[in-house]
Amino acid sequence: MSKTGLGTRTRVGKYEIGKTLGEGTFAKVKFARNVETGENVAIKVLDKDQVLRHKMVEQIKREISTMKLIKHPNVINIYEVMASKTKIYIVIEFVNGGELFDKIVNHGRLREDEARRYFQQLINAVDYCHSRGVYHRDLKPENLLLDSFGVLKVSDFGLSAFSPQLKANGLLHTACGTPNYVAPEVLNDKGYEGTTADVWSCGVILFVLMAGYLPFDEANHMALYKKIYKADFTCPSWFSSGAKNLIKRILDPNPRTRITIPKILENEWFKKGYRPPDFEHGEAVSLEDVDAVFNDSEEHLVTEKREKPTSMNAFELISKSGSFDLGNLFEKQMGLVKRETRFTSQRPANEIMSKIEEAAKPLGFNVRKQNYKMKLQGDKTGRKGHLSVATEVFEVAPSVHMVELRKTGGDTLEFHKFYKSFSSGLKDIVWQPEANQSTR
Repeated sequence: MSKTGLGTRTRVGKYEIGKTLGEGTFAKVKFARNVETGENVAIKVLDKDQVLRHKMVEQIKREISTMKLIKHPNVINIYEVMASKTKIYIVIEFVNGGELFDKIVNHGRLREDEARRYFQQLINAVDYCHSRGVYHRDLKPENLLLDSFGVLKVSDFGLSAFSPQLKANGLLHTACGTPNYVAPEVLNDKGYEGTTADVWSCGVILFVLMAGYLPFDEANHMALYKKIYKADFTCPSWFSSGAKNLIKRILDPNPRTRITIPKILENEWFKKGYRPPDFEHGEAVSLEDVDAVFNDSEEHLVTEKREKPTSMNAFELISKSGSFDLGNLFEKQMGLVKRETRFTSQRPANEIMSKIEEAAKPLGFNVRKQNYKMKLQGDKTGRKGHLSVATEVFEVAPSVHMVELRKTGGDTLEFHKFYKSFSSGLKDIVWQPEANQSTR
C-alpha cells in the first residue's frame, strides 16, 4: 500500500500546519496558514523537554521577547508565541522569494551594484538589531531570504543559536556559526563581541555575493581556521577598488581595529545609492503571549488537532491550474534544486524506495527507512558536518507518486553536488510528462 500525502491535517490554534520547511538542532520550521485570515506564515516548533534539559528557558524567553519588539523591514517578523503541553510554537513571517543563496547558485555572482543593494539592507538589519542588544552569530546567505519584491529579510536573528549566558566580562563564549563565515575570535574561544563578529560575517557574505565563491574555503578544518586567523584571502580582479578596500577593513582579523557599522555607513562605496530603511510605526506590541507560554499557564495552552481534509487528486489540481501540463504543477524534474526538490513517478512506491536506496548507497550514504520515509545520512564530514537528506513518497493519484527530497543537515552547495550525482541514478523512474505526450 502506498503512502498518501492527503491524510490528516494538523491544526494548532487558528493555524493549519503544512510541510516542513527546515530543521535545526532545537527546532523544526513548518509552513502554516492562518485559517481566520488566510495568511501564510511559518511556525518554528521547539520541543519543551529539550529546552528544559538544556536550561534554556530564560534565554529563549528573553530572545523571543526582544525579537517580538523588533519590527524592521529587513528582519523576519515574529507575530505570536503559543505552547502546547510538549511544544513551543513561534509564529513568524513567511517569505516566499527563496534564499539569496539560490541566486548565486542559479546565476553565479551578482553585479556589484546588486550585491551592494543587498549588503546595504543586511547592514541596516544588523545595525538595528545590535542597537537592541540582539546578535545573530550565524549570518550566512542561507539565512538571508528574499520576499516577493526582492527585499532582503534576515531570518533566525536572535533565534539561530539561542545565546549562551554572557561571561562576567560581557563576552560571548560559544563558537556557533558556520566555520566559513565566522570571525577568527569566535574560533579561538577567548570570548568575543557579538557586534564585531556579526560585522565579519557580513563581510564574508559581501565577498560571496560579488565573487560567487567563499574567501576562506578549505576541505580541512585546521587549514580553513589558519586562513581565517590570518585573513588570508585575495579579492578577484573584477572587484572595484572601493569594494576591495571596504572588504579588507571588514575582514580584519583583529576585532579591535575591524571597521564598525557606523564607519561602514559613512564609507563612500557603501553610500552609493543608499536608501535608509523605511519604517512603519504600527501599534504597540504585547508580550502577554510570551509570558503565558513560559509561565505554564494552563488556560493559554493550545492543542494539536488532527483533521481530515477534503481529498483532491493530482488531476483535479491540474484542472484547477488551467493546464494539463504536469510540469506546471511540480518543479522541473531534474533541474537545479534548492534545499528541497521533488519529482513525479508512475512507478510503484516500493520500487521508488528501492531505487532511491540503490542510488544513495554508492555515494556514501547510510539509509534508514520508516514506512514511506527515508533518511539518507552521508558518512563523510563536510563543511557543516554530515550531509543528511529526508525523502518521502506521496501518492497524489492512482499510479502517480510525488517524491520529495529535503536537505536536513550539512551544506547547501554539497546538497547540490549530491543531487546531481544522485538524480542520474533515478532517471528511469522519473516521469517526464512532456516526453510522454510527444510520443503519443
